[in-house]
Amino acid sequence: MDITGSKKLNSLSPYAFKEINDRVTELKEKGIIPIDFGVGDPSDPTPDFVIETLHKGAIKHAKSGYPNYTGSKDFLETAAKYMKRRFNVDLNPSTEISSNIGSKEAIFNFPEAILNPGDYVIIPSPGYPPMKTGTIFAGGIPYFTPLLEANNYLIDFESIPEEVVEKAKIIWLNYPNSPTGAIATKEYYEKLIEWAHKNNIIIAADEGCYIDIYFEEKPMSILEITKEGIIAFYSLSKRNNMTGYRVGFVCGDEKIVGLFKRLKTNIDSGTPNFIQEAAITALNDDTHVAQMRQSYEEKATILLEALSQMELETHKPKATFYIWQKVPKNMTDIEFAKKLLSPEIGIVVTPGSLISDICNGDINPGANYVRFALVPTLDEVKEAVKRMKQSI
Repeated sequence: MDITGSKKLNSLSPYAFKEINDRVTELKEKGIIPIDFGVGDPSDPTPDFVIETLHKGAIKHAKSGYPNYTGSKDFLETAAKYMKRRFNVDLNPSTEISSNIGSKEAIFNFPEAILNPGDYVIIPSPGYPPMKTGTIFAGGIPYFTPLLEANNYLIDFESIPEEVVEKAKIIWLNYPNSPTGAIATKEYYEKLIEWAHKNNIIIAADEGCYIDIYFEEKPMSILEITKEGIIAFYSLSKRNNMTGYRVGFVCGDEKIVGLFKRLKTNIDSGTPNFIQEAAITALNDDTHVAQMRQSYEEKATILLEALSQMELETHKPKATFYIWQKVPKNMTDIEFAKKLLSPEIGIVVTPGSLISDICNGDINPGANYVRFALVPTLDEVKEAVKRMKQSI
């Protein structure tokens, strides 16, 4: 029996981190447990008060059956209250918000609601892979635009070729940005919105993953300017250390959210009710998020100081828990990542070139950078710094 994958599946790139992963495996076989700054998965647990609500919710909904496809009334109202409290954005819970089962699934599936075969989608590079894969599976064509230091890691939308703009249906944003830590200004958003409206392009803003993890200036939501033509994606994964819960919401333009809902009801059965109960408790609390920010800032300060002492150029991120670090001038990002994975150091980072797509035919904006995710414990960060200082 001849079994082959679909053309769409086969069009996707193979696992980009295989060589790094093989090195990690070799270290573990030698009894060396590396300190992992590679994967953006918080090591701190979900807050106790959220877990308590989860337990109570599981008992409460033991016989409740399938959840509402697009979110319970209480969860949607809580999401609306959060958006009002945090950004002073008014949203109708019934028409302008929908639950999701995590941003990854929502971002991957969303293009199916908008695209026809051959439509273009403008995607930042480096960027979140589901933006690309979701476009491909929906029959769209990804157009990658580089995030460069010279532009403060903001998409230079005015430089996008006219032939792409004419065929584009969606432009993806991610601010606060992973991996660069950049945030967008009000002035930038205003110009972008004017350009997108003029060209009838939907703005899909993956903003809610890191928007509450910041160090100085509080990032704004693009919805503070307008909801027209915009859908924003929110997740509790990083704000509340709930990556495994698969819960969040989308919000914005009623027409776009309505299309998302129509699509969603044909794809999944909704977020379990007891998880929505926990999410309500998490969204209603800001104290633990402030404590989390302090923890990430302490880790960032320690790591950046060490990198600077190693005569590397450093820039403190404005938000997120990532450090987008330039590598030594005599090494590529892959080589530097391998160096850090040597047995005497044993540190895992993400090479920037492996999480970036080629732009304009030959530009890889992630080349010569590595990404540190500040997810190890404080003691592990201190140990990592010690190892680097001794070996580099």
